Amino acid sequence: MPQYHTLGQIPHKRHTQFRKPNGELYSEELFSTNGFSNVYSLIYHLYPPTIVKELGPVFSREPKIAHQRFLRNYSLLGFKIDPEDDYIISKKQVLVNNDLQISLAAPRKSITDYFLKNADADEMIFVHEGSGTMHSLYGSIDFGYGDYLIIPRGTIFRLEFKNENNRLLIVESFSPIEIPRRYRNEYGQLEEHAPYCERDIRKPQNLQTHDEKGDFKVLIKKQGLVYTYIYATHPFDAIGWDGNNYPWAFSIHDFEPITGSVHQPPPVHQTFEAHNFVICSFVPRLYDYHPKRFQPLIITVILILMKYCITLMEIL
Repeated sequence: MPQYHTLGQIPHKRHTQFRKPNGELYSEELFSTNGFSNVYSLIYHLYPPTIVKELGPVFSREPKIAHQRFLRNYSLLGFKIDPEDDYIISKKQVLVNNDLQISLAAPRKSITDYFLKNADADEMIFVHEGSGTMHSLYGSIDFGYGDYLIIPRGTIFRLEFKNENNRLLIVESFSPIEIPRRYRNEYGQLEEHAPYCERDIRKPQNLQTHDEKGDFKVLIKKQGLVYTYIYATHPFDAIGWDGNNYPWAFSIHDFEPITGSVHQPPPVHQTFEAHNFVICSFVPRLYDYHPKRFQPLIITVILILMKYCITLMEIL
């Protein structure tokens, strides 16, 4: 999990009066995706984050299942996905089950006239092509080729792209996407054997407090439907926050592969984990160098992994 981070202004003690210069109270929000038993952040808003002016249309983004109970291998040509101007329309779901949904997207345009909130799932966005900035209540994170963006469930965010050439792999996980437990010690610190460390994790920066009233469209996804909420104040109105629950980024170029004289098993490639699945990164690594290594077995294992794991092949 990400380590403690803070931006902006916060009071000396939690759950105490924190007032604006005019004497009014800031609104305190405790944000967590697992109640009081997991990581959380405390956010201080200019206005209560519950002020909704009206509800707009509801539309479906439920996946259309092509085959069920159908045991067959497929080769998915992800780069054949046609580009679309709108980010939501560009997301094409290709694999789904009860634990996750995997989509491919090629959005041309930045998200400018609405905000996004996934009320069901953590999102992992891997950037195959493109660059830009993710904006949220917590601040901003610049991203580019090879970046993973991890966005906790319930986070309101926008994506700003620098150009129209963008290719994304998106995993929506119905359980938290976390750093593998075996990489962390009992205090949450990444251990020496982990393939990356805290220095590689990029946290939100440049907190901008938007003191704006008006009509702000937030599209909230819940159980396959997208609900249109019109907020009375800008969603990014935080004056400050602190905690361990926030969006963050990690570059695949900072992943340190584990090598050996013989072929290493798939767990050495693991990058993230969630309930019932893992995300692995197959990156350039020193070829197995034992003089009696079994090359045919290596080739077979790699082919099997290509069929059954999430692989980012253009990195190779």
